[in-house]
Amino acid sequence: MGTLGTDLHAPLGQNRGPGRPRRTLPFGRILGGFCLIAIAGFSLYSALMRDDLKKTQPIETAKKEEPAPAAEAKPAADNQGGLTQVDPQSGANTTRIVTGDGSVVTMFSPNNRDGSGPVLINANQVGQDPRMAATPNDSLLEDSPFGRLPIISPSGLRPMDQYARPWSGARGTRVAIVVSGLGLSQTGTQRAIEKLPEEITLAFAASGNSLQRWMQEARRGGHEILIQVPFEPFDYPGNNPGPDTLLTSLPAAKNVENLHKAMGKITNYTGVMNYLGGRFLANPGALEPVLRDIGKRGLLFLDDGSSAQSKSGMLARTLDVPHAFADIQLDGELQQDAILKKLDELERIARRNGSAIGVASAFDESVDAISKWSEEAAMRGIEIVAVSALAEDPKHP
Repeated sequence: MGTLGTDLHAPLGQNRGPGRPRRTLPFGRILGGFCLIAIAGFSLYSALMRDDLKKTQPIETAKKEEPAPAAEAKPAADNQGGLTQVDPQSGANTTRIVTGDGSVVTMFSPNNRDGSGPVLINANQVGQDPRMAATPNDSLLEDSPFGRLPIISPSGLRPMDQYARPWSGARGTRVAIVVSGLGLSQTGTQRAIEKLPEEITLAFAASGNSLQRWMQEARRGGHEILIQVPFEPFDYPGNNPGPDTLLTSLPAAKNVENLHKAMGKITNYTGVMNYLGGRFLANPGALEPVLRDIGKRGLLFLDDGSSAQSKSGMLARTLDVPHAFADIQLDGELQQDAILKKLDELERIARRNGSAIGVASAFDESVDAISKWSEEAAMRGIEIVAVSALAEDPKHP
C-alpha cells in the first residue's frame, strides 16, 4: 500500500518504472507508399488515355474521308495529292494540299513544264506576263492543216483575255487606236512597232510577210495585236483584197476555211479585224458562220467602220460574240495635219460617249501623227487603251 500511495502522490512522469520504448513515425515507408500510389495512378491514366485514343480513331478517319472543299475535291479523288495552279505573274507552280485536320498547305515550285498533274489557269486573268508576251499559251491553241488556231482553254480562258493589254480600269475618257496593215511593208512595219506607243493596237495583214517575227517584236513592245482578214468589197474583183478573200459567193465551209488560213499565220492576238469587205459585212448569211467561229474561239471582232451597211454589230450581239466598231477612219486624207484633226475629233467623241475607237493604216504620216497626239493625250486626261478594253463583251456586260 505504501508503494501505491507513493506512486499516487509522485509528480506526473517521475519515478516511473521502465516500460515499452516510444515508437517513431515510419516516414520512409509513408513516402514510399505515396510513390507507389502515384505510379499506379499514372499507369491507370495512361491506360485510360490509350482507350480514349482508340475510341476516337474512327472519328479522325471519318474526318479525313469527309469531302474536301469544291475547289480541292478533284485532286483528292484523283489521288494527285493537291491542286497545282500556274501563277500568272511568276509562272511558278502553286500546289495546295488539304491535310487530315482540314488545314491547307501551300507549296511553291518552279514550273518544269512536264505536263504532269492538273494545271488550272485563272479564267479571269487579263493580260500576259510581259516576259512571256511573245510566247503563245499552248492551252489556247489547237493544231490544224492551216497552222495552230486559237481556242478557249479547258479552264475557260479566252485568247482575248490572255493576250489583252491591261488598263487602269478607270471609267474616264478612253480612246483606242488601231493601226492596221502591218506586215505588208517591212520597213513600214518596223517603223510602226518602234515609234508607236505601246498602248496602240496593231493589226497584222494575213497576206503580209515575216508575220511571226513581227508579232513577237510587237508583243515584246507591249502592243495588243489583231489579225486582219480580207473580206469581199462591193467592187470585187476590180478591187481585190488578196488571196483567200472571204466571198459572199462561197459556201460557208470554204469561207471558214479561208478564215482559218488567216488565223494560222500568227498567234497571240485578241481578235479579228476586217480588211475591206463592204459587201461581205452587209450579207448576214455569209457573215454569220464566220462570226460564230470567231466567237467560239474566244476572240473579238473589230469592224473598221468603213461600211455603213455592215451587219456585224447586230449579228455579233445575236451570237454573243465580243465585238467593237470603229468610230472614225483617221487617215482618209493622208496628211499629218488632217490626221491630227481626225484625232481631235476622236477625242470629242470619246468625251461625249466615254470612249471611242479610231483606225488608221501604217503609213508614215499616220504613225507620226498618232505618236505626236498620244504624247499629249494623257495631259488632257485621256487614257489610251487597247481595243479589247472597249469591246462589247457578253461575258462581261
